[in-house]
Amino acid sequence: MARDHTPSPRLRGRRLLTASVAALALGGTLLAEVPASAASRPTGHDVSSHQKNVDWPSAKAGGARFVYVKATESTTYRNPYFAQQYQGSHRAGLLRGAYHFALPDRSSGRAQAAHFVRHGGDWTADGRTLPPALDLEHDPYDKKHMCYGLSRTRTTGWIRSFSDEVRRLTGRRPVIYTTTHWWNTCTGNSRAFAADHALWIARYDASGPGPLPAGWSTWTFWQYDNGGGTLPGDQNLFNGSLDRMKRFAQGS
Repeated sequence: MARDHTPSPRLRGRRLLTASVAALALGGTLLAEVPASAASRPTGHDVSSHQKNVDWPSAKAGGARFVYVKATESTTYRNPYFAQQYQGSHRAGLLRGAYHFALPDRSSGRAQAAHFVRHGGDWTADGRTLPPALDLEHDPYDKKHMCYGLSRTRTTGWIRSFSDEVRRLTGRRPVIYTTTHWWNTCTGNSRAFAADHALWIARYDASGPGPLPAGWSTWTFWQYDNGGGTLPGDQNLFNGSLDRMKRFAQGS
């Protein structure tokens, strides 16, 4: 996921090194390979402050049909480019939604959900606004604490608190973005969220999303590349037709 916090230069440096090697192998052409399964599925991307002011008409012309925009992190951070990215993508004709980067060790799920909804994470049933999304992944500030130093019980309790508050404020459960490894490790293979939360799975350099986190039998979004594609930011697919995605946006 596109992130805005302190370790990003180091993480992005590793990506750039890997990308440079790939570019040399491709004779200087740096493009992520689009999975074969993309043929009949809408393509999209996700962005944060790293992408700054995005050229949305170009993204639309390049095949983007939807985008998720980072809005907030913890209870203290707001993406300074959020308005240009969120409103600009809407004006260009993309379906768009907002996501929150969770830091469960900083404050409660309820507090972070309220901060998120107050600063861009709201939802309306207009058929063009995707439901809010919760980004759950390794601790970017301390690689020794992948699960933020929390027990599995506290982690699942935090997620439930965030989800309940988002639903109370917006009427929708958040989409959950994660990896299978993080989810199963940090929640203890919890199956408590799959029945009423859409899954946004992250898995790169693969022909498919692979084994899903505990409880889920299908995915809604798949982030198949983290920055090496033709669209600004990370590359994603929706698991269905464009009409199906519009219905999903409406809440049906």
